[in-house]
Amino acid sequence: MFRGQYEHAIDAKGRTSLPARFREALNLGGDTRLVLTAGLDPCVVAYPMREWLAFEERLAKLPQFDASVQMIRRIYVSGAVECDLDKVGRVLVPASLRRHAGLGRQALWAGMGQNAELWSKERFDALRSSVLDDEAERVAMAQRLAELGL
Repeated sequence: MFRGQYEHAIDAKGRTSLPARFREALNLGGDTRLVLTAGLDPCVVAYPMREWLAFEERLAKLPQFDASVQMIRRIYVSGAVECDLDKVGRVLVPASLRRHAGLGRQALWAGMGQNAELWSKERFDALRSSVLDDEAERVAMAQRLAELGL
């Protein structure tokens, strides 16, 4: 289970450390690899291999000619890259994914439960502020979460 927020640098080769807590969660699940893909938001989404395979299995059961299903396959599946952690717990984020997320020297890992997201710290902070500073947005979100039973 990935939870919490962690700031990490990205080196000149595009490597960044996976937070120690995330590495522990990955190891507990028996995974040694991550799948990185472009998020629908401007971020990189990281899945443990077993979670990615479960996602692909669910996706395969959906109608193949549904426009939303086709688009998620084009964005999410076609852009997916399997990545190993190096000996010191770093992952190489491909240049195309760094561009998609607008990643520079500083990044923020955001735990999302079964997966994690890698954001430009500035973009993440701006997104978070835009929601928290907008009362109508917060009320609408609270109503939707109540509808979903949360």
